[in-house]
Amino acid sequence: MKLGNPSAIIGALQSLRIASSAATRSLRAPIYSRPSTFTAPQATQYARAFSTTRPALGSWLEPSLNRKKKMAKGRPRVPTGGSTKGTTVIWGDYGLRMTDHHRRISAKHLKMAEDTIKVRLRGQKYRLYKRKCCNVGVYVSGNEMRMGKGKGSFDHWATRMSISQILFEIRGRIHEQVVRDAFRLAGNKLPGQWEFVKKGDAPVVGITKLDGVTLEELKRPRRQIAPPELIEASSPTSVTEPGSKADASRPEASQ
Repeated sequence: MKLGNPSAIIGALQSLRIASSAATRSLRAPIYSRPSTFTAPQATQYARAFSTTRPALGSWLEPSLNRKKKMAKGRPRVPTGGSTKGTTVIWGDYGLRMTDHHRRISAKHLKMAEDTIKVRLRGQKYRLYKRKCCNVGVYVSGNEMRMGKGKGSFDHWATRMSISQILFEIRGRIHEQVVRDAFRLAGNKLPGQWEFVKKGDAPVVGITKLDGVTLEELKRPRRQIAPPELIEASSPTSVTEPGSKADASRPEASQ
């Protein structure tokens, strides 16, 4: 076999190209460049609805505190100067508030109350807020049993609950009567007496509800103070008349 012109063969090989058809172009996957900044709708799209990982700083029933560090028994801080802190619903629409007396509630009671609410509201769309945290360690010796010296071993976590404070709050697409029933069942699991409150209800100072009464009126003294003119007129003067008992009691007058 006799070959032809070599330059013609090389030119024919170089002219061979694989043409990209329309079908091949359509099979290519489009390449999207991820933006560096997200807008508000895009940020909520990539955010997770919930997390199954355990919180690093503990939970509201068992904080990440040192159990070996002894803690005093203490008492709940009941403000006597006229404070309404923690007595109104802030984040939710309905709340559960204590009405009788301050006490210390264990984490076991709080867990039972939380589980009762979740069982009653199963299938509903809501969010439960916990206003308290069990950050008080209860030890056996010195609390329940008094045997020997020393503080004793750790027993359980607890929280100090003052009077008229909110413990649970609920917000969501849920009927009021259903929330009332859930809070009633939760109150039966907790020590003490509890009441159902709604957002916008009057705050409480001690056991007095500020319903139509302001905090300034409550702090005002009950005894009515006389006007300044009457106080000045009734005040005793330093000038004494001659012949009076005050003048006779002076040593100069006796001489």
